[in-house]
Amino acid sequence: MRRQTLAVLVIIGAFPTCILVYLALTTDEIPKYDSQAGQILESRLAQRLKEADQENKVLRKQLSKTRNKLMGLQMSIAVQNGTTYNGNKTLIKCLNAELEIPKCEVIHVAIVCAGHSATRSVVTLIKSVLFYRKNPLHFHFISDHIAEIILTQLFETWNVPEVNFSFYSTDKVQEDVVWISNKHYSGVFGLMKLTLPKTLPQNLTKVIVLDTDVTFATDIAELWKIFSILKGKKAIGLVENQSDWYLGKLWKNHRPWRALGRGFNTGVILLDLQKLRDMGWMELWNKIAQEELQTMLYTSLADQDIFNTVLKLHPYLLYQLPCQWNVQLSDNTRSEQCYSEISDLKIIHWNSPKKLKVKIKHLEFFHNLYLTFLEYDANLLRRELFGCDNTQENPIEQQLSALNEDDECYDFRRERILVHRTHLYYLDYDYQPTEWDVTLVAQLSMDRLQMLETICRHWEGPISLALHMSDAEAQQFLRYAQESEVLMQRKNIGYHVVYRDGQYYPVNYLRNVALKQVNTPYVFLSDVDFLPMHGLYEYLKKALPLMDMENSKKALIVPAFETQRYRIDFPKSKAELLTQLDMGDLFTFRFHVWPKGHAQTNYAKWRISTQPYKVEWNHDFEPYIVVGKDIPKFDQRFVGFGWNKVSHIMELDVLGYEYYVLPNAFMIHMPHAPSFDIAKFRSSSNYRRCLKLLKAEFKRDLSLKHGLKALKYLSND
Repeated sequence: MRRQTLAVLVIIGAFPTCILVYLALTTDEIPKYDSQAGQILESRLAQRLKEADQENKVLRKQLSKTRNKLMGLQMSIAVQNGTTYNGNKTLIKCLNAELEIPKCEVIHVAIVCAGHSATRSVVTLIKSVLFYRKNPLHFHFISDHIAEIILTQLFETWNVPEVNFSFYSTDKVQEDVVWISNKHYSGVFGLMKLTLPKTLPQNLTKVIVLDTDVTFATDIAELWKIFSILKGKKAIGLVENQSDWYLGKLWKNHRPWRALGRGFNTGVILLDLQKLRDMGWMELWNKIAQEELQTMLYTSLADQDIFNTVLKLHPYLLYQLPCQWNVQLSDNTRSEQCYSEISDLKIIHWNSPKKLKVKIKHLEFFHNLYLTFLEYDANLLRRELFGCDNTQENPIEQQLSALNEDDECYDFRRERILVHRTHLYYLDYDYQPTEWDVTLVAQLSMDRLQMLETICRHWEGPISLALHMSDAEAQQFLRYAQESEVLMQRKNIGYHVVYRDGQYYPVNYLRNVALKQVNTPYVFLSDVDFLPMHGLYEYLKKALPLMDMENSKKALIVPAFETQRYRIDFPKSKAELLTQLDMGDLFTFRFHVWPKGHAQTNYAKWRISTQPYKVEWNHDFEPYIVVGKDIPKFDQRFVGFGWNKVSHIMELDVLGYEYYVLPNAFMIHMPHAPSFDIAKFRSSSNYRRCLKLLKAEFKRDLSLKHGLKALKYLSND
């Protein structure tokens, strides 16, 4: 009987190559192959494949160990010797393939952010980081007082899981850099990154440092991983400068600070804080800067000049990052050499206001990416990071989960609990109040934006406005304001953007936001569709001290009128107003649809009065008043249309406020299309039913809060 051997070649994939396994199986009488022999053959083949798989696992493990050792040796040699850009690119590709940072490891980011406009820029940056991130984040802001107020409110109301923030006052940091003459537009703030090893907590050992004008196109954890290959004394990771600035050939007699080659851009930095502290970083750069300033006199590019000269003299500190981590947009096409595919991009740096208009190959893509995050609904970034137990349950979420979703008024009750993401002082604000100063307080949505310029012409005093908008609408408002000479010349208007979230217009939430930001002793509680009479601001400042407002609880009523014409000859005095009233060009406010809302003002008496007169509160009274700013908040259960002002006036009454009508003051309501909330109220029986329930609940809450004094309000249920 002849014995034959069946050879089977099995290819088993294994990284980085393939293992070929040769199986030799001996069979009897192959020519007489039948089904029984086939079964035996299949059984032997299966057994041999199983053994080969075990052998392959052992080989794969050995190969992995060998590859890791070789890669580690390659990295070590490259870091010690100083690699080129291509070498770093290869190393980082291997690093990303091999190393995964723990999913709950906190990534620390430091940003210098001072002033109103910087807070707008930093929001776009943070959106891009949050969009891709998979790790907890801790932002460290070197900020002035106004930026701290804005960003604290923003983060607290944004309420993104696994995101923490800390602030370090620029006032304290400034003393370390104020002696440096700097001609860069960033001023003293542009030098503050130099102080981070001293400024940040001593137990923080590494940090990613970012300018406010960068946009991420990848997970920030990829950048964090690179700290693993900052071996030896390498403590600063930077991308090469992509302009010709440090080559000194831009114009005749151009003399930049000293730099290695093209120099390095400090818009994105990896800082090993501990290494820098150990080597005496503050003393090192101080000494070098002092020596260089003797001949250079000032810095042109702020901290970047000093970083570059330090690295020129101490190159061992530098780790050169691949330039995809800081693609600096400019007309210089060198930035296009950073990547072969758009998918290679990591961070785009709009490092000048002019860079939005540069002419480069992929500008449209870069610009669209920037606009995407600029207008992206940041509420969508409130997603949780699964598997990390560092965050306690949000009390707001607890309250919301306790609501009965089957309740027909669920959406209204939800609005009372909801916290809206808020960006205070969206535009520059700079105003110091006087003793009897008063701020006009109002709220608006995008469809009332056209009223702002007219109000500014009627009211020269400070204004606090809460604007209910989406992220995209906020950008439209910014463009509108920046193109308006009337708005741009006013620095005494606080614009507070409250981002949309929920089904209804949170009118009293908005009023509370605007009211809280007032810095004058008195407020004029108005609405944006009213025009105050010319000179009302000065009139009120004179009337307030005469009414003994400091020592009594008084609310001064500004009588409200309305016109049904879009264009009117606005009355310059009370006499002109009375003439138009008699001619039928003006009416007392809501005379036709809701007369009891303002009936207590007693317009007949106002016509002939020359002195303030007292009026009594009555049910459904909702006048527009001037009062001390330290008053109760508006009740946030009332949204959209109905009872939002009535409830507030009622609470002031239970607190003992007296109402006085001002004899020579007035305001006029201008016509406009009905709001969506009025349409809902008129068309939805559920809306009206829920409003009735909320009114009854408010009155009961008022009686529980204030006792016997509030019982009279229940009689009108």
